[in-house]
Amino acid sequence: MSRESISQSISIVHPISLSHGKNAEVWDTTGKRYIDFVGGIGVLNLGHCHPGVVEAIREQATRLTHYAFNAAPHAPYIELMDRLCAFIPVDYAVSGMLTNSGAEAAENALKIVRGATGRTAVIAFDGAFHGRTLATLNLNGKVAPYKQKVGVLPGPVYHLPYPSADNGVTCAEALKAMDRLFSVEIDVNDVACFIIEPVQGEGGFLALDIEFAQALRRFCDDKNILLIADEIQSGFGRTGQRFAFSRLGIEPDLILLGKSIAGGVPLGAVVGRKALLDNLPKGGLGGTYSGNPIACAAALATLDAMTDAQLKTWGSQQEAAIVRRYAAWREQQLSPYLGRLTGVGAMRGIELAHADGTPAPQQLTQLLSLARDAGLLLMPSGKSRHIIRLLAPLTTEPAVLEQGLDILEACLKQLN
Repeated sequence: MSRESISQSISIVHPISLSHGKNAEVWDTTGKRYIDFVGGIGVLNLGHCHPGVVEAIREQATRLTHYAFNAAPHAPYIELMDRLCAFIPVDYAVSGMLTNSGAEAAENALKIVRGATGRTAVIAFDGAFHGRTLATLNLNGKVAPYKQKVGVLPGPVYHLPYPSADNGVTCAEALKAMDRLFSVEIDVNDVACFIIEPVQGEGGFLALDIEFAQALRRFCDDKNILLIADEIQSGFGRTGQRFAFSRLGIEPDLILLGKSIAGGVPLGAVVGRKALLDNLPKGGLGGTYSGNPIACAAALATLDAMTDAQLKTWGSQQEAAIVRRYAAWREQQLSPYLGRLTGVGAMRGIELAHADGTPAPQQLTQLLSLARDAGLLLMPSGKSRHIIRLLAPLTTEPAVLEQGLDILEACLKQLN
C-alpha cells in the first residue's frame, strides 16, 4: 500500500498498517495480532470498539450525523455538557464548550483567559506538551521537532522547571526559578495564566509535586492569575481517578479535556468556572464541527462506563500489575538499562537509562522494534525519547495485560 500521498513530515512510530481492534488487541493488514500498550496515545482508556460506545455511535448515526451547534443546538451537545460539567470534581459552578481536539481546547482556553484578565502572558513548564497548533507549539516545553522551522510563535510564553519526584526537580527549585522569572523576565501583573499538566504525558509520565501544586494555586489566587490544568492525557480515569488534579488537593480555574473523552471519536472540551467561560462576546467561542452529535453520543456512552467504582478498580488493578512486575525486574536486575518507574496510578512510564543515569534513547528504539516483532506496541516519551509510556486500555483483561508485560520483560532482557 503506497504512502506517497501522505506528508513525509508525519513521523511514524510503528511502520505497520492496522486493520481492526478489540479492547487491548489490534491486528494489522497481514493478520498479525498485537497487544496495544499505546491506546491511540491515551485515547482508548475504554479500549478498541467498546460495545457501549459502538452502539451509541451506531444509534446516533441513524438520527443526526451533524449539525453546527452555533447554528442550531442539538440534544446530544446539551446532554453531554450537563453530564460533563457534573463529572468535573470541583466545588464551583462549571460550564464549558466542546472542541474538536485537545489542542483546540488549549487554543480556546487562551482566548478565554485573555478575555477574562486583559493580560496576554502565559507561564508553561519544561517538558510540557499542549498541542501542535501554532499557539500551543509555544506552550510546549520542547523545541525538537515541534518548534523547528516555523519561525516566531504567538506569545508571550515563558517556561519554568516542572517539579516532580520523577525528574528530580524539587518544589524549592521550581519556586526559586519562578521568583527569578518575575524578578528578571516579566512583571507578574502581565501574566494571564499558568498552564500545567498534573501528570506530564509527552514529558515522560512525570507526576507533579503536590507541594508545588498547592503553592502555585495560592500564588495564582494572590496575584489574580488563572490556573489551567491540562488533563487531555491524564484525565478520564488514567490515574485511577476521574482527573489527576484531584490528587494534588487543588481546583484549577480551567480544565482541558480530550483524548479518552469519547472512546476514540475526535472530541475535546474546555470546562471551568462559569464566569470565565461566559466572559467573551456572543460568537467568541464555537466551531463548525465542535460537539458533533456522533462524538457527543460516544462521549455520553464513555461517561456511562466511567463510574468512580469502575475507574478505581481498573486503575488499581493495572497499577498493581505494573508495579509488581517492575519491582521484580529491578530485583532480578533484568536489564542494565532499566531505569525509574515514573507516573501515578495506571499512567506509568519506564525509563531506559545507562548506569550513570543518562538517557538511553537508542535502547528504547531497539525495544520498540523488538516488542513490535514479538506482538506488543509501545510508545516513547521523555525529553530524550527514552521513557516508555504504558497506555494499555483500563479495560484490558488481566491475562492480556500480563501477556503484554511478559513480552516487555523478554525484550528488556535482549537490549544491548
